[in-house]
This record gives sequence, C-alpha cells and structure tokens, in this order.
Amino acid sequence: MNIAYVYPWDVVGDPAAPGRIAALGVDAVALAASYHSTRAATPHHPAHRVLDVPYSAFYLPVRPSAWGRLVPPNPTWTSPDAFLQARDALRAVGLPVHAWTILTHSSHLGAAHPDVAVRNAFGDAYPYALCPSHEDVAEYCERLVREIVSVGAPDGLILEACGPMGFGHQSVHEKTAGADWTSVHSALLSLCFCTACLPGYPDADELRARVRAVVDGPADTIGAPGTGAGRGPVEAGSVEEALGEPAGAVREHRGRLASSLRARLVAAARELSPGLPIRTHASPDPWAAGPFATLPDADPSLDGLVGMCWGTQEEAASNLTKLSALSSPGGRLGAYALFLPPKPADEAQLAESFTAYAKAGADELHLYHVGLASAARLDTLARALRAVRS
Repeated sequence: MNIAYVYPWDVVGDPAAPGRIAALGVDAVALAASYHSTRAATPHHPAHRVLDVPYSAFYLPVRPSAWGRLVPPNPTWTSPDAFLQARDALRAVGLPVHAWTILTHSSHLGAAHPDVAVRNAFGDAYPYALCPSHEDVAEYCERLVREIVSVGAPDGLILEACGPMGFGHQSVHEKTAGADWTSVHSALLSLCFCTACLPGYPDADELRARVRAVVDGPADTIGAPGTGAGRGPVEAGSVEEALGEPAGAVREHRGRLASSLRARLVAAARELSPGLPIRTHASPDPWAAGPFATLPDADPSLDGLVGMCWGTQEEAASNLTKLSALSSPGGRLGAYALFLPPKPADEAQLAESFTAYAKAGADELHLYHVGLASAARLDTLARALRAVRS
C-alpha cells in the first residue's frame, strides 16, 4: 500500500487536488487532523503559494463539551472543518482517508500550560513538547483521538508523537548546532524532569547531576554561568554509558510512558470503531523521543508500524529491520519515505530506495509529502511508483 501524506489546506479550496493525488498511483491518503505550527509551500493551490501556520491546530470543529483542561484551537488560515471537507473530496475520487494525528507536539498548548511541558535536567522547558506523564496531557491525547474517530470518521488512524517529545526540534531559527552536542547529548537533554516524571526515577537528583555532568563537563571544571570556564560536553559512547547504573530504570520509565499512552489511545479508538486500522510512527531506539516514539515491545493491538526512512538507504534498512522484529504477526510495516529535498528528484534513485525498503521488510510506503512537492517531483514520484510496481 502507498499512502500519501497531505495537509487539509492542500485540498480545501483546490478542486484539482484530489485528482492530482489519485493520479500519482497511491492507494490512500494520510490527512492531518491535528498538526503543529509550520510554514508550508503550496505550489499547486489556486489561492496561495506560501501558507503560514503560526500555531498547532485541530482541523475538526472544536466542541467545548468534548475537552478538558487542554483545548486545541481551530485554524484561522483554513476552515475549522477543513479535515471533513478534504476527507470528502478525497473519498470522492476513491481514496481512503487515514487521520494523521499529532499528539504530544503542540507549542500552543505547551506555551499556554507550561506546567505540562517537558523540562530538561537544567530546568529548561520545551514549550512544543507535552509530557504524557501528566494526566492532563494523556487525557488530551485521548480526547483528541475520540473526537477524530467520532466526528472525523476516518478510514484509519496514524499516530505521531505517541510518547514524550524531546530536545530535537526544528524550532524557529534553531541555533543549537554550535554547542557540539552529539546524539547522546540530545538524548540526555530529552530526559524529562517535570514534576510528573520525577517519581519515575530511582533518584532524580542523582540522575539530574549525571545528565548535567555529561552535557557540561564535570562539576569541578565548570565556572560560574557566563564565565566560559567549563570544558564542554563529555564524550559518551551511549546513553547507558552516560547514565551508568540508573540507565535501566530510566529506560523502563520512558518505555512505559509511550506504551501506556499508546494502549490508552488504541483502546479509546477501538471502543468507538472496533475495526478501525491503527498505525503508529515508531522507533526501535529505547531512547527515542519525538515524532517516532520508542516501541519497547511488540504491540499486537496495532495494525502497523511506520519507521523513519529519511537518512541513507543503509540507515533506513537498519531501522526497518529492527522495527520488523517488533511487528506483530500480520502487522504492516511502513517506510516513511521522503521525496522532498535534500532527496533529488530522480526516478531511478527513488525507485532504488523504495526497493531497498521493501527488502528490509516494508510492505507500505508512507510518502512525504505530496502537498509540498513541485510538479516535477510529483511526476518523478509517480514514475518511481510505477517502476516499483512493474
């Protein structure tokens, strides 16, 4: 199955969009029902070329009675029922619509409710990252899923950020590269020390000190803030090496957060629509945080897993192979495939990548992103899909 990812505003107001998407040779669409802030090109839309999306929004009507403390806003840049309008237009050309659901990634709600945001070992809050240790956040995610299933009536559900978000985030004018933090440092800066997470650690004070020491250097080499006396980040080969003995307990806490949230959401969706296909963006990395939440163990309640494939073919194949080992019997495995820059608009290279993903176990292509791509890239994608199918 080939699933094209689309924003509601790509379809609403553009009568040609459904036919253009269907002509690519895709089997279904992943349509955003909730989405974070962005600035998006709209190269095909008759009314605009660039759309500024200044805050995270919900693309179904917001019914006040359906929400608790955390309430998502409707957009002002497109219709409040944009998901419904786009869904109907896509179905009219024979495309099933899966609700692409962004969960714990919301700068709007994190800024409005800083107490439920992820907070690192230094006390810095990440407003875009909602921590599911807080019941308010878990309840918000459940209510989001319930509204999408009951009001949006999608043909399937695709969950993204179904667990804690972390340090890695393409923020507005991101200026963090010069700190020379490695992937291990990023994982450590993703560990949450909000009030709801602290009881999940054996010794939160010791853990915080360990994280700070690896990110900044040993305490006895660090001067007063602003003096520049610290020696800088300490090299560590892995998160386990950096954390030492507490690593196992911390890893289990993080895994439980993702697993319990996912179980709660799947149960809510299946209560409303028992046969609804549910996929989740997932990572086999136990320290993963962000759009692709960690998947500690196989989850037979899911119909499919979707793995990140934006790096090299080798990286993608390794990720898919590890995820395949976590797939349940009969479960689908999707490759989240990028055909936007920095990937070239090259039919042969794209087809080669798709074939490599299939060899690694993928039986679905999740194609990002047909609304952002130029006409030339869409044509390249269509030809690559035909080549793979032939």
